[in-house]
Amino acid sequence: MDLFEYQARDMFEKHGVPVLAGQTAETPEQARAAADEIGTRSGGVTVVKAQVKTGGRGKAGGVKVAKSADEAEQYAQQILGMDIKGHTVHTVMIAQGAKIAEEYYFSLLLDRANRNYLAMCSKEGGMEIEQLAVERPEALARIAVDPQVGIDEAKATEIVQAAGFDAETGAKIVPVLQKLWDVYREEDATLVEVNPLVKTEDGDIIALDGKVTLDDNASFRQADHAALVDEKAADPLEAKAKAMHLNYVKLDGNVGIIGNGAGLVMSTLDVVAYAGEDHTGGASKPANFLDIGGGASAEVMANGLDVILGDEQVKAVFVNVFGGITACDAVANGIVGALKSLGDQATKPLVVRLDGNNVVEGRRILEDYNHPLVTVEETMDGAARKAAELAAK
Repeated sequence: MDLFEYQARDMFEKHGVPVLAGQTAETPEQARAAADEIGTRSGGVTVVKAQVKTGGRGKAGGVKVAKSADEAEQYAQQILGMDIKGHTVHTVMIAQGAKIAEEYYFSLLLDRANRNYLAMCSKEGGMEIEQLAVERPEALARIAVDPQVGIDEAKATEIVQAAGFDAETGAKIVPVLQKLWDVYREEDATLVEVNPLVKTEDGDIIALDGKVTLDDNASFRQADHAALVDEKAADPLEAKAKAMHLNYVKLDGNVGIIGNGAGLVMSTLDVVAYAGEDHTGGASKPANFLDIGGGASAEVMANGLDVILGDEQVKAVFVNVFGGITACDAVANGIVGALKSLGDQATKPLVVRLDGNNVVEGRRILEDYNHPLVTVEETMDGAARKAAELAAK
């Protein structure tokens, strides 16, 4: 789960990371009130910042420096409701102004390839770090971080030295990096990024803008993270699937996908995409990722079909199951039970491909049921082609 900037700021403050004052506002009037209060700490200057989970806010006009509460109200009026890369601005943060002397960059992220964490740091913050990494890779220090040790004083010192900071500035940054490690560890994050991390004219180190991504797999031990979910932006189908404990991701296509096992589902997405290109001229594409896991009971299958059939974009459904621990006959009985359970709600064609344990019996069960919406195909490619053709019609 990605956090809004204001949520990251509050999380930083909770763990002792130095930040500036900030308040959220959902109306221009609230923005004015916040600017009245916060502006007293920075000579009346505040920054009105669109709260959206995407980059490029500044270039899109979503970040404005206000020199008075009147200006803050005016800018909030302009920014609220703005569309930034497909994200509608519902909230702005009124942040305390800062006298910036220098801007830096720091991030800590999960490095899956090397099975550890990776810290990246640069003396050149405030710009597109991806661009910097490509054009001037020597300006971005990359330091591996042992998950068992984390960022202690020695590791933080190694990071700032690799980034080329002078001794005085580096000594001020070291404790901030240790606090950011606390955020990463204690909040079960997969990314903590500060851009920019600034040095003010007074010599203070401040996290001026933060980005945090939390690991949903750790939500069972982070009860307070539930309050951070953005209900307004949540896809209703994904929310419904989550409530049913289904692994579902909405995509922009017209062929619904159900499979058992993440690897099989990912392969199915590819096969459907290829079939759509080859046989429908690109008219058919995968509409979702849905992994029902090892069990395919009637209830689980019914829940999966219920979610997929609720997607108005879906025109056909491809059920691709490999029978292993759960044999194909049990899967077939699950599909039959699901169709009986859904009744008239099942209105779109289903293409079913079964293989593996007890496949002959599984196919026989579906053929005997002889549901008018169900087509059984023996191969994955054949099923994908059939589903793509049905969706294109």
